[in-house]
Order: sequence, then C-alpha cells, then structure tokens
Amino acid sequence: QVQLVESGGGLVQAGGSLRLSCAAPGRTFGSYAMGWFRQAPEKEREFVAAISWSGFSTDYADSVKGRFTISRDNAKKLVYLQMNSLKPEDTAVYYCAARLSPGASKWLSDYDYWGQGTQVTVSS
Repeated sequence: QVQLVESGGGLVQAGGSLRLSCAAPGRTFGSYAMGWFRQAPEKEREFVAAISWSGFSTDYADSVKGRFTISRDNAKKLVYLQMNSLKPEDTAVYYCAARLSPGASKWLSDYDYWGQGTQVTVSS
C-alpha cells in the first residue's frame, strides 16, 4: 500500500555532488521519520542519515558527516539527501525508508517501509 520511490542516482566522479529524492506519491503519513540507507556489493545495508518528522532533528553516519545533508519538505512529501564530496566508497544502492514514528532512528529494524533503491556510483 505504501510506496516509496527514490530518484537522482547515477554515475559521478569523485569529489562531485548528487542529490537523491524520495517521494511517496498518493500517500500520506501522520507523524513519521525518514531515513536513508545504503548497501554496497557483498556488504550489509548500513545507515546513512535520518530526519525526524519535524525536520529539526537529524542523525548521520560518521562516514558521511560533513558531506551529506538530509532534508525534507512535508508539504510535498519529499525527502532529500544532498551528497557532496563524493568518494568511491560511497558507491552503493541507496534506499529511502519511512518510520511510522516521529523520532529519527539509525536502526534499520525501526523502519516500516522501503523503496526499491537507486544506484549511486562514484568513479575514481
């Protein structure tokens, strides 16, 4: 019933920037937090960033602090992940996730809905 759709992935060179978007077309949530996770080949899905329902609280993985920024527009039901200073290590499939709770969380098991993912490839 709930569908999340990621977009904005692609191939970029190291040091470049990319902006991912997550949308829930035709869907509405009450108080919900959102998050971004990523999964590289042969690795487990890992936390990237999260944002509370209000947008005032955010959390980031240590590996992306200072480079990535998560934001949201509740009126448009969109969540963004601005990725700057990209590194080859950032190469992964990026997933948008929704948590039916207002508080941001870095734990994968706390999220209720997931998108299909969008590929981000950073070349050296």
